[in-house]
Amino acid sequence: MFLHLGADMVIPLRDVIAITDLKSGRSGINTEFLSKMQDEKKVIDVSEKAAKSFIITNNFIYLSAISSITLKKRATNFLV
Repeated sequence: MFLHLGADMVIPLRDVIAITDLKSGRSGINTEFLSKMQDEKKVIDVSEKAAKSFIITNNFIYLSAISSITLKKRATNFLV
């Protein structure tokens, strides 16, 4: 199965490790993690600069304009 991230981007659901809200993490750990991954050229922005969530996969981090709640619902609909 596949997960649609927006902007005509789909990824294999089996590659998804985590779906996270971009603004979560009070300590700034998400910002630090994303910054490090951007430095390593591992971030793919499919949000058109309006990211609400990020999806961690085996190889890349995807920024999506779709909320983490919606993405999680899409992912779990395939697993039921």
